[in-house]
Amino acid sequence: MTSNTTPPARRSFAAELIDIVRTVGVALLIALALRVVIFEPFTIPSDSMEPGLRTGDYVVVSKFDYGWSRYSIPLGLPLFEGRVLGTGPKRGDVVVFKLPRDMSQNYIKRVLGVPGDQVRVSDGTVYVNDVAIKRTNAGFTRDPGAPDVTVLQHIEHRPDGRAYLTFDRGPDHDGDDTETYVVPEGAYFMMGDNRDNSLDSRWPPSAMGVGFVPAENLVGQARFVLLSWRGASLWKPWTWANIDLSRIFKGVG
Repeated sequence: MTSNTTPPARRSFAAELIDIVRTVGVALLIALALRVVIFEPFTIPSDSMEPGLRTGDYVVVSKFDYGWSRYSIPLGLPLFEGRVLGTGPKRGDVVVFKLPRDMSQNYIKRVLGVPGDQVRVSDGTVYVNDVAIKRTNAGFTRDPGAPDVTVLQHIEHRPDGRAYLTFDRGPDHDGDDTETYVVPEGAYFMMGDNRDNSLDSRWPPSAMGVGFVPAENLVGQARFVLLSWRGASLWKPWTWANIDLSRIFKGVG
């Protein structure tokens, strides 16, 4: 018995290609939307935030904490000014921001001064509005980024009570004693936790420092370490032994 049913025509190559392009395009748009609106990963480039964050840490930053600015968008396209649904960071937050003197660079520091605050450093202790940030001696250790250097650890406390560690290489370092900085409206004062190895708001942009960071420059709040691969490369399997598994999903204090 024969059938007169004609088999369906095979789809053309062009139609299949259009479907593939459409699928890939939608996936890319979703990924871009997630990166712009919710989270974005960053790699820590220096030792300035030790011991909490180390060179090679791959950190996930949340975008929604402080609202969104033009720098929430890849390439920093000037689509609008200021912040949308913006709320300011709190003292103690660890923040990724665009370096005011070079918008192509991302920096990560801790917020120690919000608008209107008076910040100074005296004998290595940070004072905010003439009140010292509470800190406790936590003993000596080796600096992971410079194993030949011994540093003194201090436990400091955020206003919300959460604690974090800082490194101090001892007295008589630049930045251990400063003038009083008055944080202007719409800006923030940032410092690294590795206090004697951090270019931050204690130094003006003219001295290769950071200066005050405008609110518009904030990218987001650092939340956790996704992976840590100091000295490792994704494309060099023989270096994967350098990946520090103990730091996976480590929270940022």
